[in-house]
Amino acid sequence: MAVASFVLGLVGLLVLNLFLGPAAIVLASMALWRGTARRRRALLGLGLGVADLIVLASLVAMDGTVSWSIAG
Repeated sequence: MAVASFVLGLVGLLVLNLFLGPAAIVLASMALWRGTARRRRALLGLGLGVADLIVLASLVAMDGTVSWSIAG
């Protein structure tokens, strides 16, 4: 779960951060709660999940819509 949260958080920075960010946060929280051996990877997934939501919030604040694109 720790690795999955890391991957989802990383991919979520580019696409579908509305869905992948919270999924990364949930998976990282579950991995930490279970006492995973990959604690740092789970913490990275948690941080990236939060970063996904911050990126989404800043893009929504600039554009005013939930949808966004890299092209502008």
